[in-house]
Amino acid sequence: MRTITLEEHFASPAFIEGPGRAAARPGLVESLLDVGDGRIEEMDAAGVDVQVLSLAAPGVEQMEAGESVAMARETNDYLAEAVRRHPQRLAGFAALPTPDPEAAARELDRTVGQLGFLGAVVNGHSRGRYLDDPFFDPILERAEALDAPLYLHPAAPPKAVVDASYGGFSPEVVFALSTSGWGWHIETAVHVLRLIVGGVFDRHPRLQILIGHMGEALPFMLPRFDLSMPPELTGIKRPISAYLRENVHYTFSGFNWTPNLLDLLLQVGVDRIMFSADHPYRSMAEAVAFLEGAPLSPADQERIAHGNAERLLRLEG
Repeated sequence: MRTITLEEHFASPAFIEGPGRAAARPGLVESLLDVGDGRIEEMDAAGVDVQVLSLAAPGVEQMEAGESVAMARETNDYLAEAVRRHPQRLAGFAALPTPDPEAAARELDRTVGQLGFLGAVVNGHSRGRYLDDPFFDPILERAEALDAPLYLHPAAPPKAVVDASYGGFSPEVVFALSTSGWGWHIETAVHVLRLIVGGVFDRHPRLQILIGHMGEALPFMLPRFDLSMPPELTGIKRPISAYLRENVHYTFSGFNWTPNLLDLLLQVGVDRIMFSADHPYRSMAEAVAFLEGAPLSPADQERIAHGNAERLLRLEG
């Protein structure tokens, strides 16, 4: 069974020396920097055929505009070279300098049109501004025109949110509660809801986004959204559930738990679900083992493992 993973991370040396310094932990940084034979060997050992790589968090979204433009271009060129060396095994999502939306739109054009990237990654808000802000319309317009999906990856909440909602504990607990323990996921879920309620998909109906971690808790709440926020209230054209089933795709990315998968299947359907491992933060081997043992029909397993990604990203089977 062919496997394609969609939330897999890398870093360039310049990124590690700059905004990615927090990721420079022994063992982890080496894996992020390895976009060559070592990564391919790990993929072979785990049973992963293709990784679609994206720049590790925090990405370039929190940088000054000019610095973000330069860093995005540098990391995209670094990734493009890795893909050229291993075109059957690696593919890319572009980093976008969201602090400068016009430059970000041009970089999306360049990376998709010239470098062959499959879409782009956006690491959450940009200094407290979310993609529903008209400021970012150039990015969304270009992504829709190119049929280039945007992978909305978690980011730490704005400092005011961290202080108000997650403060008052030890630094270690505050960090965990506001990031991987809860905050990352709810932050991303709120971002998706802002896109929907803000009318982004009414203005850009062909725009497609991807989110990880079995849907960032959104599928569990899906019926509640329609009950509490109907179109009569929000002013958007369809129920929130319709956008979550027609404009959003969902990946595993480290959530190797059967109850979460079953809820996702029941709420959005198998054609919207795709495989991921979250390498190097989570184990590729564990992700593959979970997929192989999941309570799925062979046909659905194939769709999740590779078929849905091939269709959305126009990858050759």
